[in-house]
Amino acid sequence: MTMVSTEVSDDLTAFYLRHWKLLRGLLKRRTGSLDLAEDALQETWLRLASMTAPDTEIRDRQAFILRLAGNIATDLVRRERRHSSRAISDEAVLEAVADSTPSPETFVIDRDQLRQLVLALAQLPAKPRAALLMSRCDGLSHAEISTRLKVSESMVAKYLVRALCHCRDHFRRIG
Repeated sequence: MTMVSTEVSDDLTAFYLRHWKLLRGLLKRRTGSLDLAEDALQETWLRLASMTAPDTEIRDRQAFILRLAGNIATDLVRRERRHSSRAISDEAVLEAVADSTPSPETFVIDRDQLRQLVLALAQLPAKPRAALLMSRCDGLSHAEISTRLKVSESMVAKYLVRALCHCRDHFRRIG
């Protein structure tokens, strides 16, 4: 295995060193990251330093180095994307281990609100209360509720309005 002739190797190295800042700028734009650009520059330097004699003559050293650095940068971006798609973010880890149990304060507040809702519902006449529970808890339509309560659908709508207004007013009074 023969190395690139000293003249060609020196020319490539000299070009690389003279145009390092330009190369870094081009690679930064291509990769979107200064870190990836600098990694590509380092890999380019290593490849230039370890090159063996090419099968054909390098006619345009500038184009050769730009192509080499660009290809390396593209490979690094692809590798970074593959890694990112498999990596788990810190937020995802925290979400996975997060305790979904409500805090003691939330538990007390929710229990108090539930107690107040039960009191408000207890103050309602039977049919408006039943209409509200069938609608909100059982998910029944107005037609289904009217059949069960043996009233018209418009009466079901009036019961629901009455029950909801009563609950709203109850919570306003206590709040």
